[in-house]
Amino acid sequence: MSKIFLPPSGLAEDFIGEIGEEPSEIHLVTFALGEQYGVPISQIQEIIRVGNITMVPNSPSYMEGVINLRGRVLPVLNLRKRLRLSAKDTGKMSRIIVTEVNRKTIGLLVDSVSHVIKVPSDFVEAAPEEVLEIDTDYITGVCKVKDSLVILIDLEKLLKREKIDIKEAINDLQQGGNDGKEN
Repeated sequence: MSKIFLPPSGLAEDFIGEIGEEPSEIHLVTFALGEQYGVPISQIQEIIRVGNITMVPNSPSYMEGVINLRGRVLPVLNLRKRLRLSAKDTGKMSRIIVTEVNRKTIGLLVDSVSHVIKVPSDFVEAAPEEVLEIDTDYITGVCKVKDSLVILIDLEKLLKREKIDIKEAINDLQQGGNDGKEN
């Protein structure tokens, strides 16, 4: 019989994953885009208020622009536009969810951030096959919370296609928007 030793922190949570047990709860950040959406908290770096967003010329329609986040230029995507939802003006409850995808830090503009919640794993059901298509493979499931449903999305899958467009738009901004052409 092997012995289990607590890690230096003394917290059992630090080694539970190492012994092969499935977590019985998942931690989600929920946000609104008309409907409620949720992402694993592990995919979120921080949540900030919406400030001045500088538009980037010739960028994809869902790219709001860039912000200065503590000295770093951070692209901000409008998640409503990216998901092809109806347009809505930015309000005082709007937030930018900061995430890292493919080693790139990206901000996601959402209507509001609702909660950080823990839900039992058995509250999550696979997304119905009828809604899963090539363009919706980022939907990982649906979670039942009280009297409502939360659509679970995987930000990495959702944003992996944007890597090239965002990189080009940021490079264009940093070069002064001249596309490398001589005048």
